[in-house]
Amino acid sequence: MLNAAETTPGDELAAAIMERHFLPSLIRTETWEGYTFADLEIKIKESTDCYGAVLWPSAMVLCHFLDTHQDKYKLVDKNVIEVGAGTGLVTIVCSLLGAKVTSTDLPDVLGNLRHNVSRNTRGRCRHEPLVTELSWGYQLEGRFPRASCRYDYIMAADVVYAHPYLNELMETFEHLCSEDTVILWAMRFRLDPENSFVDRFQTRFHLEELYDLPSLRIKLYRAQKKRSDSQSQSGAAT
Repeated sequence: MLNAAETTPGDELAAAIMERHFLPSLIRTETWEGYTFADLEIKIKESTDCYGAVLWPSAMVLCHFLDTHQDKYKLVDKNVIEVGAGTGLVTIVCSLLGAKVTSTDLPDVLGNLRHNVSRNTRGRCRHEPLVTELSWGYQLEGRFPRASCRYDYIMAADVVYAHPYLNELMETFEHLCSEDTVILWAMRFRLDPENSFVDRFQTRFHLEELYDLPSLRIKLYRAQKKRSDSQSQSGAAT
């Protein structure tokens, strides 16, 4: 355990983030865990049936960043899509901060996701969030046509780990991004696939590290799609 002299700014930030989490003081008929963001109490129900219905610390890291950087990242009336929304905490916080949010995940977690999003946003938000299915790499243009689905921000928390759909995730990021879309992506590093994905990602996107939290093994990134040579030359000519 680190003593006070060995504590780093990253450790202090990680501790501040984890303090956003609380447990109910009384045993209730429904099991939930609490979080405090946007000056509001948020109740999240998890499910142990699958990874997608469990809240991982990366979501808390991203929510803390959004809550404490509202001056720079103004979400009011912005179009936001969350990929791999899981229990919905990031979707909920973005909605509470005024964004128009599309919350996506696989069909088997949508029931719990809708429950959490509805109970925490109803009557609290400027825009009612939309919860819908998104299977990475599948029917992207049909379900999210580029002409009409344009996003200011893509939110992603703990979507990269040792699963077999990393190529499809990359394809999904590229499809949903315009040249002006900002990706905010919190990622926990576990095994080599995470490092390999970051390396591949950087060949297609500009990547900036916003947080490095060694005690949680989590980094938070800001990313934007790289412009093609033809687009860059066109922009310079104008």
